[in-house]
Amino acid sequence: MEPIYIADYNYPLPDERIAKYPLAERDSSKLLVYGPTPDNVLRTATGSPIEQSSSPMKGGEKGQSTKDNVQSSISEDRFYNVGEHILPEGLLIYNNTRVIQARLEFHKQSGARIEVFCLEPLEPRDYQLSLGSTKGCVWKCMVGNAKKWKGEEPLPGPPLKGRELNWRVYKEEVLGNTYAVRFEWDDETVSFAEILDAAGELPIPPYLNRKTEESDLKTYQTVYSRIKGSVAAPTAGLHFTERVLEDIRKRGIETDEVTLHVGAGTFLPVKTADANEHTMHTEIIAVPKSTIEHIIAKLGKIVAVGTTSMRTLESLYFIGRQFREIEKSTYRDIETIHVGQFEPYEQGGKEPSTKEALEAIVDYLTETGQETLHAETQIMIKPGYKFHVVDQLITNFHQPQSTLLLLVSAFVDGDWKRIYEYALGHEFRFLSYGDSSILTRAK
Repeated sequence: MEPIYIADYNYPLPDERIAKYPLAERDSSKLLVYGPTPDNVLRTATGSPIEQSSSPMKGGEKGQSTKDNVQSSISEDRFYNVGEHILPEGLLIYNNTRVIQARLEFHKQSGARIEVFCLEPLEPRDYQLSLGSTKGCVWKCMVGNAKKWKGEEPLPGPPLKGRELNWRVYKEEVLGNTYAVRFEWDDETVSFAEILDAAGELPIPPYLNRKTEESDLKTYQTVYSRIKGSVAAPTAGLHFTERVLEDIRKRGIETDEVTLHVGAGTFLPVKTADANEHTMHTEIIAVPKSTIEHIIAKLGKIVAVGTTSMRTLESLYFIGRQFREIEKSTYRDIETIHVGQFEPYEQGGKEPSTKEALEAIVDYLTETGQETLHAETQIMIKPGYKFHVVDQLITNFHQPQSTLLLLVSAFVDGDWKRIYEYALGHEFRFLSYGDSSILTRAK
């Protein structure tokens, strides 16, 4: 596998360009518009040519070309006009996950402070079953000050807002850099979701360098979030408002949803010189059969809201490819559906079309009597990746040397530096609470 040097995906990001708070009006954020044009002229939203300047970014000219010598245009707008830039008669797909208040603080009798950050459920494994548990559950957690907490010693839970509950936590198995943590309580009328809502803190990104505030409880959720499970927001969706969604639908653009519960791994930097040596985190996805059928009907006009929706939609192709390689008689023997990190780059016989792969998933769900596909994905979308499902991507501006920047580079055929140079030079705000972009893939 050809090396991908992460140093080539660096750029200067001054702290003052990181948006610490969102705008008062979500949909008033700036929108960078990128897409193929029939000429080599870059134009602003008013139609005047953009002045070319030398790039402040390091890494040479690698990745600066676009397909067929057609240079894509870059312009800017406001997000409330995003509907004007979405593919006509397109299908907009967003991630309906909701961020949970996953950070908990406990204190030992000695006064030592222990922080427990819930990452994903272990028992029950299903998010909804675990969050709905009424006596106990086990989660994979990061534990701060873990050396001060002996495994056999239960920690008493802090008081809950508005109610009394005797609850406690136990540190159990070590899982690499994380732990299996058991939560127990004695009131069967209380769910784990209610405990988190009453005692937990919303985990805003670490690069904001501030504590969670009351306003984040609203602004760090998308307006369409409804399925609890994420420990980070699918931030591309933070710009949407009801008026934007209404405008989109009036334009004949349809919408649908998928679920990918965002894990803390989304913030992990690539620490290896060769990005291929970075281990991608695994995330849980859920996609209704009706959504897959909707995608099949709209192939060629699929718009992903955010990298989480992108990872989910592109994973579908490889799941369908897996189903086409096994006998239908073994469908009911499948325990876990998983897309490996480098599965997209493995060669194996004749590749099915996107339609054929998606139809194989529908066939599997029909044969097994399921209405929703539940799977795991560890997919790594990096330069050299061949896109199968997504034609347009709405996304924020990501951290230097991150897997998310690799994904963007892959989608724009290596032209990410020009996009980020424009954003830096035109006062765009970066990262989770920052501005947005809509990128159209050259075909």
